[in-house]
Amino acid sequence: MADITDIKSILYTEKTLGMQENGVIVVQTSPRMTKSGLKEVFREYFGVIPSNINSLNQNGKTKKFRGVAGKQNDFKKFYVTLPEGAQIESLAV
Repeated sequence: MADITDIKSILYTEKTLGMQENGVIVVQTSPRMTKSGLKEVFREYFGVIPSNINSLNQNGKTKKFRGVAGKQNDFKKFYVTLPEGAQIESLAV
């Protein structure tokens, strides 16, 4: 079962802020989150049922730190489209 703790962050970049004006919120989650689980979280915690959800699996980048190779964590990115006229006050910038 999905929980609000599976949401790592809401992405606020120049591109995503422009998308928010059109009612699309970009959410970074753990890789195990599903579309139906995210829809359930939005309904339960924010009181909004998304009209559309698109997902994107993002693999972690490989980096070197002091000569030692490492890898950043994988994550999943969701593009959540809210219904016409719906807003979530706690996520607005």
